Amino acid sequence: MAERKPESVYRNTRQRTRIMELLRSTDTHPTANWIYDQMKNEFPSLSLGTVYRNLNILEEQGLLVRISSGGTFDRFDAVVRTHPHFRCRNCGSLYDIRIKDQPYYLLPGDRSTGHLVENLLIEYQGICGSCLEDGKHLN
Repeated sequence: MAERKPESVYRNTRQRTRIMELLRSTDTHPTANWIYDQMKNEFPSLSLGTVYRNLNILEEQGLLVRISSGGTFDRFDAVVRTHPHFRCRNCGSLYDIRIKDQPYYLLPGDRSTGHLVENLLIEYQGICGSCLEDGKHLN
């Protein structure tokens, strides 16, 4: 895991602030393309490359989490604490899932196990409620 840089290393920009606002306003864990589409009217000279650069800076600062899907596009989450996600194998949606009173099984964060745990990713995979209701998973 890369060393996190403090926020003060980078000056805050309106674009970076807007990216965080967008990420905090949704639980769908959007792609950089989605973020770009949401911002391009507000910032006409914005490029997709600028969005990626800002996402990388925010990740370095520990303000967001990159969720790699093994596919083409990473997704981004402003909730940086450990929490589970659900990924629908039918529609591809990815969102936070809340499970009351379910513990996370973690290795201790110290080296007593011979490991140094820096992160835990929990992802449930299956069919989301919308696809089940619509019967779309039967196609």
